[in-house]
Amino acid sequence: MKLSTERILTSHVGSLPRPDDLVAMLAARDRDEPYDAQALAERVTSATEEIVKKQVAAGVDVVNDGEMGKFVYATYVKDRLSGFKGEKDRPVPKDLQEFPEYASRLGWPAITRPVCSRPLEPLDQSAVDDDIVNLKTATRNSGAADVFMSAASPGVISAFLKNDYYSNHEEYLMALSEIMKAEYDAIHKAGFVLQLDCPDLAMSRHIHFNEFDHETYSAMQELQVRALNNATRDIPSEDMRMHLCWGNYEGPHHHDVPLSQIIETVLQARPSGLSFEAANPRHAHEYKVFAEVEVPPNKVLFPGVLDTTTNYIEHPELVADRICNFAEIVGRERVIASTDCGFSTIAGAPLVDPDIVWGKFQAMADGADLASKRLW
Repeated sequence: MKLSTERILTSHVGSLPRPDDLVAMLAARDRDEPYDAQALAERVTSATEEIVKKQVAAGVDVVNDGEMGKFVYATYVKDRLSGFKGEKDRPVPKDLQEFPEYASRLGWPAITRPVCSRPLEPLDQSAVDDDIVNLKTATRNSGAADVFMSAASPGVISAFLKNDYYSNHEEYLMALSEIMKAEYDAIHKAGFVLQLDCPDLAMSRHIHFNEFDHETYSAMQELQVRALNNATRDIPSEDMRMHLCWGNYEGPHHHDVPLSQIIETVLQARPSGLSFEAANPRHAHEYKVFAEVEVPPNKVLFPGVLDTTTNYIEHPELVADRICNFAEIVGRERVIASTDCGFSTIAGAPLVDPDIVWGKFQAMADGADLASKRLW
């Protein structure tokens, strides 16, 4: 994983706006409706090349495939693993339960959320292989400083795709840990930085486990970190990063678990890179937490300097301030500017207008330049 040794590098969390024609095909596959598999594969290939060029042009240093081949960042595994069937309703976050009228206006895009009803087994290993080939081809002469590829963590899969087969949550998590290891290893062997998407470590507190007391939730969180560490046991820590968030939706978020309550467990995860929300109004103040805990010397921070739920384009001076807040705590080399979350965690349902996304990225690049001038 490249560090900010000469200037502040920029990256993002993963998902980016997909072209409309690609969204239609991805949605059809997700809903098990008829679609042209060859046409989809070809469009994913061309869309990956297009999205890499857009990232580089907007000043993003550490790029990815924008998750062009995935409809949802977590549930895509249902098409790569066997053992899922049926449907499970999406739980309502605790913050939105207190504002039902707003929740009804907010709405949620329709996604398929099957249940694990039999033993998990590999189904389509070629899917990750195709993603790897597409990203390698697209980045070969792109000029990007570094390349990452994201994958769902065992914990976030268990949050979206519930268990009706394994005897308990721990057994399900460890089964996911072992079967997802092949995907993680393949990404690493391809030469990419592996990003583990772990919103479950924060988001699940107010969505899935809001009735738990703090001790019970902490034990659950430690279990999910243990599953993650087990699945990545053969990958060097410095070749991985992980993403933490409280749910990428525009809501009150007043029941979000404070970062201070979970940070020590989060820091026990093996990936060196830690990506997290640091720009939105609920979590922008929590940069102070990193001055209050002992951050291991191998950890690299990827703070969100762009809010992924608002169409405001952040001012570069504000972006620079946010970067410097972290650089003053852990050192400039260990900070890479990023986004709060993905810009299209569900394909076709972005909260930020796709054209504005690129204006935000340019603001991040400009802010990183300003921060670099202050710090070097």
